[in-house]
Amino acid sequence: MNADAVLVALLAAGRGSRFGGGKLDAPCAGKPVGQWVLEAVAAAGLPAGVVVTGPRAPAFIAGAREWDRLVNPQPADGLGASVATAARMARQRGSEALLVLLADMPLVTPELLHDLCAQTGPAAIDHGNGRPGVPAMFPAALYGMLEQCTGDRGAAAVLAHLADLTLIQAPGDVLSDVDTPGDLRQVEARLLQRSGA
Repeated sequence: MNADAVLVALLAAGRGSRFGGGKLDAPCAGKPVGQWVLEAVAAAGLPAGVVVTGPRAPAFIAGAREWDRLVNPQPADGLGASVATAARMARQRGSEALLVLLADMPLVTPELLHDLCAQTGPAAIDHGNGRPGVPAMFPAALYGMLEQCTGDRGAAAVLAHLADLTLIQAPGDVLSDVDTPGDLRQVEARLLQRSGA
């Protein structure tokens, strides 16, 4: 699919309560956690899209001037509300597809994002045993379903019911997310290993 036809939505509205707050701005191998995902999007050749935040935005997006900010007024209601917010914007913009990413997954690679966008139908990453999850790409025909998302499962509830879904395998620990300070230390070590530092 043409990269310019895809709206990239970075979900960054979580409170990070298990981390103690502020996890997306936490330093991780020299950059805020959330910055790594923005840079993976750019390296994949995808256009800047939208960052869905709560009423109080994480500081890392201040430098991402080419990205638009969308506010999920009820972030405590779970990921579903952020997915629905992103889908409504994709519909308004007339985007052919919506790529949903999480800001707390700094190990996601440009190659993985490119593979998702190369699919012609819905596609998601295999989180083990055929269980689909984000990052995931949804064609416009699914926006209506995404706009109904609620709760903590977010896009996973939609993905679970798609018969024509393409599942993509992610190498190694690419899908590691940062929920706790211990997670941050592990992810940082992996990023430093990647860079040869």
